[in-house]
Amino acid sequence: MEKISRLFDFIHYQKEHYPLDVSLAGKVKGEWIKYSTEEYISLGNKLSRALLSLGVQPGDKIGLVSNNRPEWNIVDLGVLQIGAVNVPIYPTISSSEYEYIFNNAEIKFCFVSDKEIYDKVNAIFDKVESLQEIFSFDQIEGVRRWTDLMELGDVEYQEKVEMIKNDVKNEDLATLIYTSGTTGVPKGVMLSHNNLVSNVLASQKRLPLDAGNKALSFLPLCHVYERILTYLYVYVGVSIYYAESIDTISDNLKEVKPNGFSAVPRLLEKIYDKIVLKGSELKGIKRGLFFWALELAKKYEPYQANGAWYEFKLKIANKLIFSKWREALGGNVKVVASGSAALQPRLARIYNAAQVPVMEGYGLTETSPVITVNMMADRYFKIGTVGKAIDKVQIKIAEDGEVLCKGPNVMMGYFKNEEKTKEVLSDDGWFHTGDIGEIDSEGFLKITDRKKEMFKTSGGKYVAPQLMENTFKASTFIEQIMVIGENRKHPAALIVPDFSHIKEYYSHKQKPYPGDKEVLMDELLIKKMEKIIAHYNEGFGQWEQIKKYEFVSAPFTIGGGELTPTLKLKRKAILEKYATLVSKIYEENNGEE
Repeated sequence: MEKISRLFDFIHYQKEHYPLDVSLAGKVKGEWIKYSTEEYISLGNKLSRALLSLGVQPGDKIGLVSNNRPEWNIVDLGVLQIGAVNVPIYPTISSSEYEYIFNNAEIKFCFVSDKEIYDKVNAIFDKVESLQEIFSFDQIEGVRRWTDLMELGDVEYQEKVEMIKNDVKNEDLATLIYTSGTTGVPKGVMLSHNNLVSNVLASQKRLPLDAGNKALSFLPLCHVYERILTYLYVYVGVSIYYAESIDTISDNLKEVKPNGFSAVPRLLEKIYDKIVLKGSELKGIKRGLFFWALELAKKYEPYQANGAWYEFKLKIANKLIFSKWREALGGNVKVVASGSAALQPRLARIYNAAQVPVMEGYGLTETSPVITVNMMADRYFKIGTVGKAIDKVQIKIAEDGEVLCKGPNVMMGYFKNEEKTKEVLSDDGWFHTGDIGEIDSEGFLKITDRKKEMFKTSGGKYVAPQLMENTFKASTFIEQIMVIGENRKHPAALIVPDFSHIKEYYSHKQKPYPGDKEVLMDELLIKKMEKIIAHYNEGFGQWEQIKKYEFVSAPFTIGGGELTPTLKLKRKAILEKYATLVSKIYEENNGEE
């Protein structure tokens, strides 16, 4: 096969080099439904023929709102190989955002996974002039299923499919991905086949997976991070298994025994917290060994930098303690790709010490997404960094500290929004990421904050909230935290406590747990939290330290409007929602404020 230049070339490459019995697998009512490479292609062709029979033209926009399942990839293939544009949309957004995206993209047809999403999309049907019909993956009364659609495409249409397919160029628009953003209306990021293909090919060297390996996928496919990984899995001949839901991940890990998966730091924190909780329930020598191993892991350095005696002790810890961690993840994990937010260095040390190679990377939707990523081989791994730039991608730091990126992965621009495009894309092709960072002498990139999220106190001192939040979240008592203090005399914080860990702490102290609401006013927790804050404050300058805090009793969520679909804090929304707590923190402040 000639050079891969379009996204649909990957599955044909798989067919030629590593035809798999299980290319895609999804779980339906307790059964794994599997699709071979051959079936994947055949269903994609059927769908292409059906879309042509419905009058879909190259450049038409097709919406896709679904959880992760094999049908997602098949629709993606069917849409792309006839030159149409896949517009994947987060299932969790509000109806006003649906309406905006559908109209802005001029979506012609839409595929949804289930009744709940169908109802959301159908509610705006009459407000979207371009929308002709909604198809579903699940059986919904009165709605055409995607399988019914497959029957439309007569085989004679295949010749037309092949003709259009051959005409699709790598610089053509492949997908429109709407970034939720923490403010304003969503922006449609235009990514060409070349943007995404170049990113897959350049990232391949950093992924230590081989043909015949298995990957478990559960991060949303509508996010470019998981999507690019699935193209990469297809390219290298890795079978993709979709977890049933976020709640079944631990069962699915044991069942599939994957060689790799991707995760966001929040999930890795939760897995770790669960492990520590179980460890603290141990008694006597077992408990002692567990915490000895944990303390050892916290000092981990890659490439045996700690010397032979440390490595000898780590070997024992791995045999006695960490082997059980690896079993819980299926026992075969060669790599965990971590992205979307900053990973605490402490967690990177612990997982890697336990021989679960967590490799952190960095990128944005606008960069297709990978800019940099760590890997264990060739000394390309440094804890506390997001790795080195991938092939053909250049990075540099602007005078104000902003990370700039240039390469074939940089988007075509924002759809119908030249003004916003010009704000982030310079005439010479450098993309302004909006992140603040530094590049060390070996070429490793470290991200320190979001440019727009840094704030000044009333004393004129700059504070980088993300850096502080990631540090404070190292405490198992803190579930979520937002640092505040713009134009105020000092920084403060809104803290969502980790109630499950606090319950454990009370039981350890042999004190009755007063209840989630009552505990927030309990002396024992307040004293403990003050100690935690004092401890983590030590790493920061006097002007940055958190002077006061208030507890928030309910977690920040996407549904509650405090988080974006990629789990970033919507700072403005949180400040508005918790304005009373903020006032309480800063109220007259004994005449200070």
